[in-house]
Amino acid sequence: MHKYLPHTERDIEAMLKVSNAKSLDDLFSSIPKKLRLTKPYQIPSALSDDALTKHMKALASQNKELVIFRGAGAYDHYTPSIVKSLISRQEFLTSYTPYQPEVAQGTLQYIFEYQSMICELTGMEVSNASMYDGATAAAEAMFMAHAQTTSHQVLISSTVNPRLIEVVKTAGKYRNIEVVMVPSKDNVTDLEFVKTHGAGTMGLIVQNPNYFGIVENYDGFADAVHDHEGLLIMVGEGQHLALFKSQGDYDADIAVGDLQSFGLPLSFGGAYGGYLATKMKYVRKMPGRICGMTTDVDGKRAFVLTLQAREQHIRRAKANSNICSNQSLMALAVTIYLSTMGKEGLIEVANESMKGAHYLYQELIKTGKFEVGNHQTFFKEFVLKAKFDIHQFELSCLDDGILGPLHIGDNQLLFAVTERRTQQEIDHLVRKVVDAK
Repeated sequence: MHKYLPHTERDIEAMLKVSNAKSLDDLFSSIPKKLRLTKPYQIPSALSDDALTKHMKALASQNKELVIFRGAGAYDHYTPSIVKSLISRQEFLTSYTPYQPEVAQGTLQYIFEYQSMICELTGMEVSNASMYDGATAAAEAMFMAHAQTTSHQVLISSTVNPRLIEVVKTAGKYRNIEVVMVPSKDNVTDLEFVKTHGAGTMGLIVQNPNYFGIVENYDGFADAVHDHEGLLIMVGEGQHLALFKSQGDYDADIAVGDLQSFGLPLSFGGAYGGYLATKMKYVRKMPGRICGMTTDVDGKRAFVLTLQAREQHIRRAKANSNICSNQSLMALAVTIYLSTMGKEGLIEVANESMKGAHYLYQELIKTGKFEVGNHQTFFKEFVLKAKFDIHQFELSCLDDGILGPLHIGDNQLLFAVTERRTQQEIDHLVRKVVDAK
């Protein structure tokens, strides 16, 4: 008997046919061949504790620490030591879903505090207990709009992060939802298109700052969407909310986004945390769960799960989503980070990121190595079109311990700067650009 139930040859054949793959190797085609293991994995013989520690350190030393000027959704922000220290405590790290409130008051309380902070940041009335990440939160928001309007068509701005767009399209496919792209002008969402094509749609998904780093002005978008009885879904990266207008300020109906910039390290791509907040009138269409505060029989403050609109708790036909978990540990990290930094600290760190980005932008323009287009308001990311060989520049940066900007096509580079980048590091990157051919 196998330790697991293996797929039969017929099962594998059927799955390959559905996925249009000729062989199992095709499933790994997106991974560069130089990164694939081509020989059997050599498992070392039994090692002592000390020898194993040395072996693991030797493996870890092969990783290269880089100075990062790349973002596009994941940013090299500083994580205060208190965050890792507290979330590593046994009562947090090993806790399970708080089904029994009488023995899970600590977990319920920090989730309640997390929800309160998200509402304050986004300007919305209610938040759930966290989401996997910003992309899946956007997909869940689309399902909320679908349930509210019953429309099978949603608009999404072409200035939204491409990875988020792909997640939304994939999720929509299996609910027969058509995703219609809204064109942009100078990398800014076209409001007139929304006004003329919004009829019959469930609403619009936009992002601020958008994929190109631009802080868009979404005044008038809510009215345009609401005129067609749709919902405005606004994606917002966490740190941006410390300085600029929130989703609530724009009268958005649902606010979603990533919280990686609030104390969550890059960690090779995850785990991260997402948020979803909305107006109170849509609360029963929210996925996941909500923690609330009440009083016990003795009149003392107590925390409970107040709403759980998912298949596990209500009839399948009435469930908007079958999502079965939240990123509770990540939400705790975010809560600790926000509590530690406070309002003034959040603003200060965000300002440092913005000042660094604007300093880099000005210094790069002085090099004469970029085409200067229409200047748009940006926060900590910006796009410039290079006049030099991008591939060689990237290799040169890597050789010098720098992860440079992201190439997004047509010789355009997407730069990102956080509070961790020093002036010396920025000036070093500028010198690399000066030497680029």
